[in-house]
Amino acid sequence: MRFLFNISVFALTLHKITNAYMWKKISKTVSVALQYLKINLPVWWEIAKVWWAKFIDWRISRYQRFKGLIWYKKTTNLMVTSIVLFLILLFLIDINFLWLFGKSPSLYSISHPDQSASSEIISADGNVIGKYFTENRMPVEFNEISPLLIKTLVATEDERFYEHFGIDFQGVFAAIKDMTQGNARGASTITQQLVKNMYKTRNQYSKGLFGFVPGVKLLIMKAKEWITAVKIEIFYTKEEILTMYFNTVDFGSNSYGIRTAAKTYFKTTPAKLNYEQSATLVGLLKATTTYNPKANPKRSKERRNVVLQNLVTHKVITQAECDSLKEIPIRLNYSVEQSYDGQALHFRAYLAKYLENWERENGYDIYSDGLKIYVTIDSRLQKYAEEAVDKQMRSVQRRFNEHWGKENPWRDENKEEIKDFVENIAKKTKVYAQLKQKFDGDKDSIDKYLNLPHRTKVFDYKVGEKDTTFSVMDSIHYMSRFLHCSFMAMEPASGEVKAWVGDINFKFWQYDKVGQSKRQPGSTFKLFVYTTAMLKGHAPCDKITDKHTTWNYMENGKPKSWIPRNANGTYLGYSMTLKHAMARSINTVAVQLAQEVGIPEIIKTAYLLGVKTPLENKPSTCLGSSDVSLLELVNSYSTVINEGKYHDPILVTRIEDKKGKIIYEANLTQKQVIPYEESWLMTEMLKGGMTEPGGTTQALWEWDLFNHNTDFGGKTGTSSNYSDAWFVGVTKNLIGGAWVGGEHRSIHFRTGHLGEGSKTALPIFGLFMEKVLKDENFKHYRGKFPTKPKQPISRSYKCHTYIPRDTTKTDSATLEIDLPDDMPLEESTAVPPSIITE
Repeated sequence: MRFLFNISVFALTLHKITNAYMWKKISKTVSVALQYLKINLPVWWEIAKVWWAKFIDWRISRYQRFKGLIWYKKTTNLMVTSIVLFLILLFLIDINFLWLFGKSPSLYSISHPDQSASSEIISADGNVIGKYFTENRMPVEFNEISPLLIKTLVATEDERFYEHFGIDFQGVFAAIKDMTQGNARGASTITQQLVKNMYKTRNQYSKGLFGFVPGVKLLIMKAKEWITAVKIEIFYTKEEILTMYFNTVDFGSNSYGIRTAAKTYFKTTPAKLNYEQSATLVGLLKATTTYNPKANPKRSKERRNVVLQNLVTHKVITQAECDSLKEIPIRLNYSVEQSYDGQALHFRAYLAKYLENWERENGYDIYSDGLKIYVTIDSRLQKYAEEAVDKQMRSVQRRFNEHWGKENPWRDENKEEIKDFVENIAKKTKVYAQLKQKFDGDKDSIDKYLNLPHRTKVFDYKVGEKDTTFSVMDSIHYMSRFLHCSFMAMEPASGEVKAWVGDINFKFWQYDKVGQSKRQPGSTFKLFVYTTAMLKGHAPCDKITDKHTTWNYMENGKPKSWIPRNANGTYLGYSMTLKHAMARSINTVAVQLAQEVGIPEIIKTAYLLGVKTPLENKPSTCLGSSDVSLLELVNSYSTVINEGKYHDPILVTRIEDKKGKIIYEANLTQKQVIPYEESWLMTEMLKGGMTEPGGTTQALWEWDLFNHNTDFGGKTGTSSNYSDAWFVGVTKNLIGGAWVGGEHRSIHFRTGHLGEGSKTALPIFGLFMEKVLKDENFKHYRGKFPTKPKQPISRSYKCHTYIPRDTTKTDSATLEIDLPDDMPLEESTAVPPSIITE
């Protein structure tokens, strides 16, 4: 009302200053000055001068008439003038006249409100497995909101909501009256509150020259709220306004909008909210911290009861009902949803980075645009994968702890403990950088604080998150002893990734070890060696002797020799089929093939099948000394099983905007990168891991996998010093790959019996597939490999190695040689000498 009073005073002043001669004198003075300066004015100036003179004459006559009016007519005239001037002022504020008032919401922004909404990640089986958001908001429709909640809101916040057009003048006058009596309160309608919530008129739009004048800024902001509220009432129905209000309001606890609030506080939906729950949430709007039912339950209940009593005042409920409801305690089912709640946390973090280029190119933001992202992950398969990883890694960690005891597991190439290992890690932490800056690099002060115990949380398999007292150095020492893991599964035919476990725990280790981390693949890399050999004309039944092999080569202009060995340090000394050599993971056979076909050709094949990481052109690459990711490796095996057709791994099938329009669809294009015959032969080679005597994949017999009419194949891998353990298992319809190792390569087992791929990584695949094959929902993943090729195969592949049971010794000489420390090892078991190939 002070604003209206100021306008009235302004109108009265304007009446007084427009006397009979003042404006004429001003006009005449300006004209004389222009003539004296000899400025030639355009025609429109003369026309404007004529109209201005007429306006002045009109104002003079009006002023003379005003002076002759009796008092009540003067008052009426003054009020009408005030209203007109007020409306003119509102118009000038709305258009930001001369940039004096700052920007206001445009008609377009009102008709197309830009409301931040979280994006849902929807699994292949239709479950929401997570969200991306800055404000956790999921919009609802009007028919999804409980009528009880609507009645409670209107009765509490805006009792004449259905009667006014955005501004409740009766409420304004009532607020002024209360203010004069020392009981200040607000008079904003629901529509005005919506303006503040949706358009941020009190900060985003409240700029302009007058915005810097104390006292005037608040008047301008209030005027903008009134203007925009009226516009909203013009554009939207009352139901739509209520819906927008419930979707925009902040209920505290990172809950934006009624859907999120109902889930956060009561684990229910807006449609199922009862009176006491509705009253709690509506009461919370007055002050989201003061009346938060979790933080301040007593105040929250008091406020809830005030809201309930207000429902009696407005005859929504009876006093008896109100008294009964007041006796009910606030029953919370409280759970604040975080960005990384739910399943497949590492996958979702990877997906956010995966979509960055698409967002930039198409102008979308997954954190605020309310998208529906349909991913290939199946929540049921993801659960099986996470359970398999957890079960196996608990066992592996227990063995690792027993293996090392009180010794520190970080060792160099000579198996000596690495000095200052923990200290060097500490120097890379943010805490160290802060202390270094605080103490100007003083080592003693830094060390003192790094070794100062404090309350902290660390990972623990028993409780998940253990609250303990550790110094920074203690924490690093404790956490570095954990072994890590990654696992993924994908369909070879479609390229869809169905499960993705990036590590043993996301909260403590967010670095993804499926798609981001790259480690030495060991003998799983032999897939590319043998595929290259097939491309060069070899067949699975070709024979090569396991023997001492030397590879002479040049490195940096200097001659070097490399002598690979098998895992047990011996050579069998007899010829064997390539299928048998791959199944047994005989290193020397793979190396002889690599010498024949050349490392550049093997690298070329790896790139064709799916590896993207640059590979080193050196001899040891053929045994997996060059880093790759698990995602690349599994996709490469998928290319072979998919009849030689390559496709990028598919993570997202489609994306819809908030209106349901499809704005992205996966590229399903496949490319034939190796001929069908070579893919058939390599599939037979992988199956040999189960069918050939001594095949490393035969450890899968430990699990209940073979009662479901399903064939298996695969390849184990172990890198130098057992730092990295791998397994990629293949079936006709589903492929899975696992990696196990330390966060640092220097942390590992000391023996192959404990650290090789068949002992650490392979069980994860076995545990996963055991559950998958038993689940009738996934019977489409059962099945045998084809026994007949689609086209004639020109090379022999139907060979099987037979070892007589009574043969226990070998007549062949065995050799033992040392392997360079950077040379990858592979598990293999010495075999009897008599081997018959069918």
